[in-house]
Amino acid sequence: MKSYFYLTLFISLFLIGCHDDQNIQKETVQNDDDLTSLPIDTGGSQKTNLHGSTNAIYGHYIYTPSNYDNHGTNYPLLVFLHGAGQVGNSQTNPDELKKVIGTGPPRMIEQNKWSPKYPMIVASPQLTSGTWNADDVHTFIKYIISNYPINTDRIYLTGYSLGAFGCFDYISKYGAAAYASAIVPIAGGGNKNSGSQFTTIPVWAFHGEDDNTVSKNGSINMVNAINAANPLVKAKLTLYPGVGHDSDTRTFDGTGMGTENSSYDAFDMSIYEWMFKYRK
Repeated sequence: MKSYFYLTLFISLFLIGCHDDQNIQKETVQNDDDLTSLPIDTGGSQKTNLHGSTNAIYGHYIYTPSNYDNHGTNYPLLVFLHGAGQVGNSQTNPDELKKVIGTGPPRMIEQNKWSPKYPMIVASPQLTSGTWNADDVHTFIKYIISNYPINTDRIYLTGYSLGAFGCFDYISKYGAAAYASAIVPIAGGGNKNSGSQFTTIPVWAFHGEDDNTVSKNGSINMVNAINAANPLVKAKLTLYPGVGHDSDTRTFDGTGMGTENSSYDAFDMSIYEWMFKYRK
């Protein structure tokens, strides 16, 4: 009788376990439904918004995929923070904004090389002076959310050089309250005492090993500090041997794949595909 009881109990627990596994698998599959249901981007447009022409804190470029304004469709948002060489005031000189398309996603869009796996709205703001302020970046993202159909579970932040510092500084200030679901800082650094602020925000940093403008230690120290805080997702670091400060293009367009230092994290997928793995 006892044998029958234990056999019945075992079978019941097994079936419950199978049911739970099926639910977990189903949730995992559904996790990408918000991406796979998006209309294919057959070629959108990148609009110029001069400083002062909108209520945004920055002048900026905004890329919207084809059919982005379909009713009820919300898109992932990618925010690109430029480097020191792209600072300018388009309110006093409209041509200054063109500096922003010198690198990164806005440049790829201008060159018709923009083709992430899933469509994204891309916002590329421009500093008029100084450095990226975390509160201003937060305010800018809030403006984009208020004016475009954004999937707020999928907001990503990337930046080069000064912009990479901006990425790190934004999470250092806001932590889990940041809009960003994941960040990709390239050739930057930050406050290595703020590692605990990154425990819920996946990070993939890139740097040239021979960078004499911003030492690779900036990225190394930040990634080490973040991982020392036991984040939910281990921070990644990819280094390029023989590469100086110009580690940006090869990272944004993926041409750096296979050229990285094998002692660090492999560059084995586009940074955009990696971003899509994470959501709030």
